[in-house]
Amino acid sequence: MKRIALIAAIALLVLAGCSKKSNIKPPHELVEFTPTATVTELWESQVGGGALDTGVRLRPTYSNGAIYAASPDGTVQAFDAKTGDTLWMHHSSTHGWFGWGDDDRKDAFYAGGPAVADGLFVIGTLDGHVYGLDAKTGEKRWKATVSAGVITSPAVVGTRVVVRTNDGKIYCLNTDDGSQEWVYDQSIVPLLSLRGNGPPLVAKGVVFFTSDDGHLVALRLDNGEKLWGIPLSTGEGRTDIERLDDADGTVLLQGNTLYAAAYHGRIMAINGPTARPVWKQKFSTYVSMAVNDNTLVAVDDASNVWAFDTASGSDRWEQKKLEWRWLSGPGIVGNYVVVGDLEGYLHWMQIGDGKFAARTEFSGDAIRAQPLVVGDTVYVEDVAGNIGAYRIQASASQE
Repeated sequence: MKRIALIAAIALLVLAGCSKKSNIKPPHELVEFTPTATVTELWESQVGGGALDTGVRLRPTYSNGAIYAASPDGTVQAFDAKTGDTLWMHHSSTHGWFGWGDDDRKDAFYAGGPAVADGLFVIGTLDGHVYGLDAKTGEKRWKATVSAGVITSPAVVGTRVVVRTNDGKIYCLNTDDGSQEWVYDQSIVPLLSLRGNGPPLVAKGVVFFTSDDGHLVALRLDNGEKLWGIPLSTGEGRTDIERLDDADGTVLLQGNTLYAAAYHGRIMAINGPTARPVWKQKFSTYVSMAVNDNTLVAVDDASNVWAFDTASGSDRWEQKKLEWRWLSGPGIVGNYVVVGDLEGYLHWMQIGDGKFAARTEFSGDAIRAQPLVVGDTVYVEDVAGNIGAYRIQASASQE
């Protein structure tokens, strides 16, 4: 089990840049600029009471014209992706755990997911349950029990659900009934680690994930056998805090190249078939990244936004004017990068040079979850459960 509390984790994130007078850096004040793009809100809605101060980063997901979202208070909900209309909703406090009996914990919080594929909706809880629901109706299909809390999205591929637990294990469950097919139990969870987990990525018969001790690991999907592991950080430093090297972001795959990064570590491009590094850069991050054809975008541990060339790893630009605003992971939509911040703002930057293109005030609550990009639409969920859809286009004078 991860042994570090949320408050301690937040403190750890800022210690690297602390002054002697204060352990917390104030967020950079927002600067005025002339917008070069227009952002349109398509719809806004609500999913439960939100994650609030739990530290959970629930992120919506998309499948077959619907947006699926959840809240730690027990709400799961499906929206029409175009209109925001509710397609179905269930809440544990009014229906129990979908009527599954008194043995189901009603105080369990949704914390991992949701993930949706092939008509199956999967979500995990802090008390070590995984639920499988019908994606069209929200009705129950199955429940599975794992060894610890699930605080990141599962992966649903074919007949298998891959789930990562907070004690470092990887479970493979059957999509029909939730039965366990295998479990990987060889990871190392350090005494100190950040509050969060990177979700597993499943591609080409392999499960990729970043570990709590700062490694990128590959497992066989059919049996859980470890194929390889690559360190993303060196674990160097004079103190335990300086040696903290957790990797909590999403592993990205483009073609045959994997991209991953770690806190107090490196950002790396790795050839998947050979497990050989293509390039690496010293970098520290605790949120997920985003990639398009030739640009990898990442947010460092001081909330500076960076763009790297995917082929060489050379940095293209750095946007420093959002420093210490506790940014979400970035999303890439067309020619723009979007991030959320601690005050509920969405910041839109040009992907070519990092200059600000637009700013949107979504809500007054922090946006911790990475924005979801589907085509030309960006979906956002904040810690209060507000969920919205946006579209951006260049202003008429810029076209």
